[in-house]
Amino acid sequence: MEATTKLLPDVAVLVPCYNEAATIAQVVGDFRAALPYARICVFDNNSTDGTVEKARAAGAEVWFERRQGKGSVVRRMFAEIEADVYLMVDGDATYDAASAPLMVDTLIDQSLDMVVAKRISTDKSAYRSGHRLGNRLLTGTVARIFGRQMTDILSGYRAMSRRFVKSFPAMSEHFGIETELTVHALQLRLPVQELETPYFARPEGSDSKLNTWTDGLYILGTILRLFVLERPMRFFLIFALLFFLASTALFVPVLLEYFATGLVAKFPSLIVAVGGYTMAVLCLVMGTLLYTTSTGRLEAKRFRYLGIKPPPRE
Repeated sequence: MEATTKLLPDVAVLVPCYNEAATIAQVVGDFRAALPYARICVFDNNSTDGTVEKARAAGAEVWFERRQGKGSVVRRMFAEIEADVYLMVDGDATYDAASAPLMVDTLIDQSLDMVVAKRISTDKSAYRSGHRLGNRLLTGTVARIFGRQMTDILSGYRAMSRRFVKSFPAMSEHFGIETELTVHALQLRLPVQELETPYFARPEGSDSKLNTWTDGLYILGTILRLFVLERPMRFFLIFALLFFLASTALFVPVLLEYFATGLVAKFPSLIVAVGGYTMAVLCLVMGTLLYTTSTGRLEAKRFRYLGIKPPPRE
């Protein structure tokens, strides 16, 4: 009986970096050991602390993106690198490299488009309470708008198919990119899965670039932008309903007084109520027009996705 040789997947490990000299060599070494057949591509984002030199010394390919922001780096990574499977991970040594083979195998064996590492940590310094709360709130917001399929939408550790990567528009500039990746999958109803993985505290001498409030508000703004672009009918329907209810609250007393006395004594209330009803109608019209546009954009993204051949199955 002839022995069969398993075909190794074409995997690229993509590492966006900004001033991670304290950890980048460890990240490159750990992922080289976990996925010895993969390309390790470090994308530097204007580091000033020797990140580039240490990445090269560790054996990684080094690329550059001069426009500041993680979203800009991810857009460049996805455009430049060719592979069948993309594994994106931060360069801060907080994610578990040993989980990488399982993530890649799960993606391939189950024909998925994305596997997200759900962070599990008992170390309070690794996953601060403020970040946990913010993640739950933002994840809940996305779930209500776009559908509940993931519980850790801000995870920076993901395995993705070529189809997913090459059909992803990547519009965010900063930390909203993880949210945009999640919404892209939910909008196209792509097969995705979460896998629980350990999450570690940053090593000594490594500082987080994430600001809880500033970046949290930016991510919330990203969700709002995607809500308007991808769910315009629902977005404007909310405002139409608010305008209708407020206008009705003003108009009913005026109407009752007119039936009782035959007079309209509160002309300002009547004018405001009519203006509110007009705004409600305009919101409905706007939502309908943008819904048509968003449907066309969604169809274009779906056709782009289907136009990319999946990797051959064994």
